[in-house]
Amino acid sequence: MTHGPLSSRPTLAQVARAAGVSPGSASMALNDRPGVSRGTRLRVLEAARHLGYRRRGRGSGLIGVLPTDLGNPYHTDVIAGIEGQADALGLGVVIAHGRRDPEHLEAQLQRLLDLGVDGIVAVTTWLRPSALERAVQVVPVTVIGRMQDAVPGTDAVRTHDEAGAALAVRHLVELGHRRLAHVTLSSRPGPAGRRTGFLAETERRGLRGTATVIGPDRAEDGITTLLRSVRRGDADAPTAVFTANDMAAVSVLHRAADLGVEVPGRLSVVGYDGSAVALTVRPHLTSVHQPRGEMGRLAARMLRERFEGRGHDTSSVVDPVLHVRASTGPVPA
Repeated sequence: MTHGPLSSRPTLAQVARAAGVSPGSASMALNDRPGVSRGTRLRVLEAARHLGYRRRGRGSGLIGVLPTDLGNPYHTDVIAGIEGQADALGLGVVIAHGRRDPEHLEAQLQRLLDLGVDGIVAVTTWLRPSALERAVQVVPVTVIGRMQDAVPGTDAVRTHDEAGAALAVRHLVELGHRRLAHVTLSSRPGPAGRRTGFLAETERRGLRGTATVIGPDRAEDGITTLLRSVRRGDADAPTAVFTANDMAAVSVLHRAADLGVEVPGRLSVVGYDGSAVALTVRPHLTSVHQPRGEMGRLAARMLRERFEGRGHDTSSVVDPVLHVRASTGPVPA
C-alpha cells in the first residue's frame, strides 16, 4: 500500500506550525469559521499560500467512521451513537468498512481522507500507529477502543476493561462459583485488559488455583475440552465461564447445547460487550455492558471540540455495567 497522497502535499499541521497556531485554529481560519482573530487568520492564510497548502474540501460537514467489522453488533451500536451525536451537531457521517482486514482498513482510511472529511472516528484498534500518525497530520482523529500505545494527536474513548472483568468475577463468586474459566479469542489490548482483570480479581478472592484461561490460541478446542469436562462431572471442571466478548460467549452457548451441557444448570456464562446479540440467544446472556452508544457520542463530541480549536489530546475511560440475565445462576449442587 502506498501513502503518497498523505506525505507528498503540505499538511494542516505544517501550516499551523508555520503560522504559530494550533491545527484547530488553523482549520477554523482556513474554513472561515468564527473563533480566531483577523491577525491569526491572515497569518494562517499566508502560511498556507507560502507552503502551497490546498484545503482538499475541508469544511465539508462530514466525519468519517472506520469500523473493523460491521457484522459485529458492538460496532454497529457504536456507530449508531456516533450518527446520533453527529446529527445533533449538524454533521453528516460517511462509513468505510474495514472488513476485519488491517490492509483494507488502511486503504479505507486513505479513501476517507481523499473524500475530504473533516475528521475521523476509528472504531478499531487494528490501524498501525504510523497510519494514524499520517492521518492526524490532515484531520482530527478519535479512536474508540484500547490502543497498545497512544498516538500523539489522537483522542481516545474506551471502557475500563479490568473493572468490567472484576464485575463478572464478583457476580459469579456471589452465586457461589469457585472454579472459573476465562475464554479469550484475541491478544489485543482490550481483551488483554479483561484477562488481566479476571486474573487479578480471582487472585484477590483466593481463587488463583481454580481459575483458568483458555485462548487465544486454539480457543475453540479449549472450549470443547472444557465443556466435555463439565459434562463428565470432573471434579476440577469449571462451573462458570467469563468470555472476553459476547461473540465468544455465543460460541460457548452453542457448543454447550451441542454437547448437552445445561446453561446455567451445569455452567454459568458471562459475556462482555452487552451487545444486541445477548438478547438473541437462549438463555439470554449475562454480559458486562459497554455503553457503546455513549462511547460513540463522546467520540463525535471530541471531534467537534477539535474543530472548535482544542489543541491538546484527551481521552475518556467509561465504566462498564453488568447486565444480569438468564445465563448465570447458583453454583451446581
